[in-house]
Amino acid sequence: MNKNLIRIIPKLDIKNGNLIKGINLEGLRILGNPTNFSNIYYNHGADEICYLDNVASLYGTNNILKFVRQTAKNIRIPISAGGGIRGIKDIENMLISGADKVVINTAIVDDINFLKQAVKFFGSSTITVLVECIKFNNSRYITKSNGRDLIKLSPFDWCKKLEDNGAGELFITSVDHEGLRSGFDIKLMKKISKNVSIPVIAHGGAGSFKQVLRVIKETHISGVSLASLLHYSYCDYFKFKKKKIIGNYEFLLSRKKNKTKNRNVIKDLKNFLKKNKINVR
Repeated sequence: MNKNLIRIIPKLDIKNGNLIKGINLEGLRILGNPTNFSNIYYNHGADEICYLDNVASLYGTNNILKFVRQTAKNIRIPISAGGGIRGIKDIENMLISGADKVVINTAIVDDINFLKQAVKFFGSSTITVLVECIKFNNSRYITKSNGRDLIKLSPFDWCKKLEDNGAGELFITSVDHEGLRSGFDIKLMKKISKNVSIPVIAHGGAGSFKQVLRVIKETHISGVSLASLLHYSYCDYFKFKKKKIIGNYEFLLSRKKNKTKNRNVIKDLKNFLKKNKINVR
């Protein structure tokens, strides 16, 4: 049984200023304003907010700072943020904007010494490493640039190397499970969380409370990061103006009103976990 205090962490992927959600990190749908979602998640009991710029590494941009600043003014829980982090100055700017932790993937895959340098400047507790895992030809590898580039490194060896070089936390995404709402990659999360001593956050595949419970009970993770399970329950809370949304908003236009509107999904999840003897706030 996992005895960790489990954190519930909404993950908000951002592209062109909009909250988006896809499947296997592709086929992205626009869901609304990220700040609206982060505020309601905070009010409904989230333990942390995670912002990731979905295309920052691909285009060499960093457009997430304004959302971090806006969110930091309104919430009193930790904020993790990443996307487009390429140097020490990028980390500094993210922290100055209000982030408590910075999430990095591509720059560390490209140069492990960047992790050492970041830890030296800001401390391990500030640096979370995003590890995107994918299956290819029956083997597991890592990816970078939001799942676009396959790197032939074992995620298990990579996670151990990250720990050895000072990472404070690992954010593990199963690309194969992400967005499908069919359950977490239990084997992946179990092996990684067992082989390292730093906190591990599980992400990718949550579609029900029972699936969240299972990954907690069968692994040694410290938290679960949720996207679809929360976003699709909450996106009907907000009105949006068609003229202000750039991109594929047809999903919002065609969507029927969700039966979970006005329901506190995070509170319900935590109550469910407590009833099953999981340690949550």
